[in-house]
Amino acid sequence: MSVFTRRTLLSASFVLGVIAASLPAAAQQNSIKVGVMSGAEEEVAQVVKKVAATKGLNVELVPFSDYALVNEALERKDLDANAFQHKPYLDAQIAARGYKIVPVGLTFVQPIGLYSSKVKAVADLPKGAKIGIPNDPSNGGRALNLLAEQGLIKIKEGKGLSPSLLDIAENPKGIKFSELDAAQLPRALPDLDAAVINTDHALNAGLDIRRDTIATEKREGNPYANFVAARQGDTRPEIKTFVEAYQSTEVAKFLDERFKGAIIPAW
Repeated sequence: MSVFTRRTLLSASFVLGVIAASLPAAAQQNSIKVGVMSGAEEEVAQVVKKVAATKGLNVELVPFSDYALVNEALERKDLDANAFQHKPYLDAQIAARGYKIVPVGLTFVQPIGLYSSKVKAVADLPKGAKIGIPNDPSNGGRALNLLAEQGLIKIKEGKGLSPSLLDIAENPKGIKFSELDAAQLPRALPDLDAAVINTDHALNAGLDIRRDTIATEKREGNPYANFVAARQGDTRPEIKTFVEAYQSTEVAKFLDERFKGAIIPAW
């Protein structure tokens, strides 16, 4: 083998090595790993993923079944972003765990509902009715505010979006509350007179917010809009592109056609 050939091969190997070494970094620059809740929210995120691909962004979706794990994964840098929560929930998580996580773009609103398989109206709930509510502070408070809007309880003044059972000032029907993990409430519904269930868990259980509820939150001006969240100070363009993909006409159309008012755009 000639010296010239040897040098040529060595040069070629060096160039190929440089290219190979640079590929993972380049791929990483155009990719993002996002945590979502499994089920209906993951369906929406799949549409977002397709829209993002048209913008040159590869999205890896990581589905979860437990709310409490998603922010922890983002904080540990196992995720680049997540899309599953509203501001009261994030605020409660930050207060409890000190996360450095911030909202970076609105996604949708899922009006929470009071579901029942035993009565057809709020007025039909009996004295001493058993009502299930989520056991996390933000969604539990959200449930209590919905019950207060329906006149079932009265909450002490100034408790805002996250009241607790200790903040109930009046309970004229003597309602008995059952605090359960949000994902367990649909399964517990047959044993309760009613339950306040987050829309994602209701949809996953085959419940219909129009047919199976006896009360729902207001849609306009709802303070529980969900959003994409990222670590504080993370301004990578990939996250911005993901938000743009979420806030697209394609996603809005999918929400309208697939969920018919159960999940509505918040942007």
